[in-house]
Amino acid sequence: MKLLPQLHAHLVEQAIRAAQQAGDLPDFNIPDIPIGPTKREGQGDYACPIAMALAKPIGKKPRDIADVIVKYLPPADFVEDVEIAGPGFINFTLNQGWLKRQLERIINEGGDYFTLDMGAGKKAQVEFVSANPSGPITIGRSRGGIIGDTMARLLEGAGYNVQREYYFNNAGMQMVMLGKSLKARYLQALGKDEPLPENGYQGEYLIDFARELVEQKGDTLVDAEWQPFKEFAEAQMFDWIRTTLGRVNISHDNFFNEDSLFQGGAIWDVLKELEGRGHIYKGAEWEGATDEEKAAAADKAPATWFRSTTFGDEKDRVLVKSDGVPTYTLPDIAYHKNKIERGFDIMVNVLGADHGQQYKVVQMGIQALGMDPSGIHVIINQMVKAVRENPETGELEEIKMSTRKGVFDTLDDLVDMTSADAIRYHMLARSPGSHLNFNVEEVVKQSNENPVYYIQNAHVRCCGIAREAEARGYSDEGADVSLLGDEELAFIRKALELGEVIETTATVYEPHKIAFYAQELASVFHPIYDNVRAIGEGIPEDVTKARLRFYKAARIVFAHVLGMMGMSAPERM
Repeated sequence: MKLLPQLHAHLVEQAIRAAQQAGDLPDFNIPDIPIGPTKREGQGDYACPIAMALAKPIGKKPRDIADVIVKYLPPADFVEDVEIAGPGFINFTLNQGWLKRQLERIINEGGDYFTLDMGAGKKAQVEFVSANPSGPITIGRSRGGIIGDTMARLLEGAGYNVQREYYFNNAGMQMVMLGKSLKARYLQALGKDEPLPENGYQGEYLIDFARELVEQKGDTLVDAEWQPFKEFAEAQMFDWIRTTLGRVNISHDNFFNEDSLFQGGAIWDVLKELEGRGHIYKGAEWEGATDEEKAAAADKAPATWFRSTTFGDEKDRVLVKSDGVPTYTLPDIAYHKNKIERGFDIMVNVLGADHGQQYKVVQMGIQALGMDPSGIHVIINQMVKAVRENPETGELEEIKMSTRKGVFDTLDDLVDMTSADAIRYHMLARSPGSHLNFNVEEVVKQSNENPVYYIQNAHVRCCGIAREAEARGYSDEGADVSLLGDEELAFIRKALELGEVIETTATVYEPHKIAFYAQELASVFHPIYDNVRAIGEGIPEDVTKARLRFYKAARIVFAHVLGMMGMSAPERM
């Protein structure tokens, strides 16, 4: 799909070059040409303010410059009219015949019609969820999964070859504690009086795992250390996580094992390289510490520091603690080095709000290694509060969650209470940087106040028209789409904005914009459905054919938009 702003910008550029060659405009380097939708009805479809930007550099009035540009505009089949408005805006009106012909292309090409070429030949990776396999996916952690999967779908829509990755974080003390916790539950299942370790995982799921382990191994692991218990719990938990994510239409192409960075020595290779480049030092405190901070740290063993302040950080960061254990930062730098070496042009990480500073240090680490960090992009998402109405007070109350204490509502619970589509839309429909209250009662209401119902019902209505047409023996074959009216044209215009939405989201990494667009598209459609009947008394057969053709194309558009959000496109509701 060629974006209409780009097509119009190309026309303007051609006109400026022609005017320069003719001597009607002086020679100058042509800047980027801004094109955007007009803001008021009756001013065309797209506006170009380039004449105002050129007025000062070339010493002419904006309207005079606009006159020259319009004079040299080449003809284009998608342009019906061009006019100069206000101080020098060049306003374009789309050709109605061209708009109507796009219906045929949408029907013939399906969702592929909207695929862009901006990512053609490029590889993108989206890393998301990446929760430690120490507990099930909670409601709070599910938001990043929805955001990441939708971002991957939008990058695919922009033409990228996309890999979805899960960073399998199975190293560290939290996994040791998981193993020790399961061992305690295993011994309890064998009838032994064994307490949970201090700060152990208390979730009932470990009781179930322990029973399964007893069934498989009997009492053969009574004297074992925590390692086999950790491995069993990890395998069981990860199968659960994958199954849960599948319920909301999320799957990953690759699971990157954090342990591989340790076992293969990648983290120590990175540390050695950083040291060789002069970015590492040892000390009880960082080099920029105050005298008081240094005095307070005088009795501390030295840690290994990264001079991240060289790259704009507010203070240097510890890579290896005084006990020789790496912080999260060192394996994260090694992991992103690995990503770049795998040849990804774009790497998008979907992270929780507590990682806001961490990813910046990782980018600094990549830069310190002499690599380009510009392909690394991060979407920070705030946590979700699941709320429900207290039947006694009528007040909304938060559902508390803690995987370690075992008090939580899981994503599985949420799917059972609502639906995968409701979860996906409502998790997506707000900017990731804003906090989200997920009301489990509100999101399943079947009314136009619920955007999930509102958007999906547009697809349902298109399907209903197709069923009625088939039942009555009507067909859209041989339809003359020139018979369509202004209301249908308004929908086509809105449908063609999808390409611009995809480009924007794939450029600024804001996948929530597709949710906003979907609701806007439905708001254009539903009045058409109410006012533009395809079948009925007094409607000429040729008009019926044309309108059936329109609704067939609209159905394809809604199915594609819903698919980009990972949602189903139901035929009945």
